[in-house]
Order: sequence, then C-alpha cells, then structure tokens
Amino acid sequence: MQITWYGHAAFRIEIKDAVILIDPFLSGSPVFPKDLYVDQVAEGVTHIVLTHGHDDHIGDTVAIAKKSGALVTGNAEICNWAVSQGIKNVNSMNSGGKVDVEPFSVALTIAHHSSSTSIGKKADDSGAIYLGNPHGVVISAPGEKTLYHMGDTCAFNDMALINEFHAPKIGIVPIGDRFTMGGKEAAVACTRFFDFDTIIPCHFGTFPIIDQNADKFVAAMGSGASKVKVAEINVPFTA
Repeated sequence: MQITWYGHAAFRIEIKDAVILIDPFLSGSPVFPKDLYVDQVAEGVTHIVLTHGHDDHIGDTVAIAKKSGALVTGNAEICNWAVSQGIKNVNSMNSGGKVDVEPFSVALTIAHHSSSTSIGKKADDSGAIYLGNPHGVVISAPGEKTLYHMGDTCAFNDMALINEFHAPKIGIVPIGDRFTMGGKEAAVACTRFFDFDTIIPCHFGTFPIIDQNADKFVAAMGSGASKVKVAEINVPFTA
C-alpha cells in the first residue's frame, strides 16, 4: 500500500487496481504545495471516500469526481448532496455498514464531531447544509493491511469495538487539538484500543489555531513512538 499525505486529513491510498482519495481538501488548504495541481492528485483516482461534510474535508471532491468519474463513498446525506452537485457515481452508506466496492471494501465507523458544509449553498443562504453524522473509515483489501482513518474525533471507548471488528494495522489519527483529539488523547486512543503497526498523525499544522507539529503526540506515545510515521506532504511512502 502506497500512501501520500497532502496535508490536513487528505490522503491518497494506492493499492492494486484502485487509487483512493480520502477527504481531498487540496486547493483551499494553506499547506497544499503551490507547485502541485489538483489535476495531478486526481490522476488515476478511482474512488473518493469522505469522513464527514466539513469544507476542510470535502474540499475538491466535486471537481475531482466530475473529472475522473471516481466513485464517491460517504454517508447518505453526503451522497445526496454530491448528487445535487452533479456527481453521478455515488455509494451511500452509514454507521456500522460495510460495502464491497472492488477491489476493496469500505466500512464507516462512528466518530464524535459534527458535519455540515457551505459548498453549494445558495448565495442568500446564511446557514450551512447539514450532512449527517461524522464517521471514521476502514479500508480493507486482499493482501493489504487494513487501514483506519479516524476522521475528526475525540477518543471514545467504542474504539475497542472498532478494533475487535476490523483489527486495523494502519491508523490515520487526528492530533491537532481544539477541533479533534490533541496529542496526549490521541496517544491514549492508539495505545489503549489498537495494535497498529503504523500510525500516521494528521489534522495538524494546517491553521494557526491547531497544533503546528506532531511533537506532543510522538512524546505521548512513549515506547510506541517507533510506530509513528510523521509523513511529509506529497512524499509517498509504503505501509
């Protein structure tokens, strides 16, 4: 499995016969490389998986899906919204569900956060569009380690059930604090509930009001810090 981080919670996952984008917040992201174009990231994409509806996660989904024809997977409200934006290829699901989308399966777990967007609302509409409950996503494929992108969340005891049901070995974990877990809480979640081989921190360094680096998380991981992969933006690695 080849993984590329584009900053914030945006990842490109490459496996045999599939290229998956998770939460492709790209062109609007302050940390997305200036010399990289959304079309370059979108090249070869077959699937887009969304954890929740906030603008810093939906990001460039509409443009990428229309250009590539990629299957957009998310909860029912997100998929209905996607259709309203002209996306035709959607895969609607919800908490606890698991769907085979060939050549991998995707499951949605609970996450504790919120979910809405301003993308696509009418100019005279001061409110946001409600997009259902937030989720984490689990991606499983034959011959690959199972990956769990937690989405935006705090720690919660039912993470133990997520581990029991899915046994993920790669964890993508928000650590930036304020809107998600901070480093110490994220470390407790990773060490108490999971047996990850590789832990990839995200959702930090994007905006001034969240933690700017992964130092607190790495320190809080203690003896488990060797499992942490602090990715460089737009530098692929294998997990």
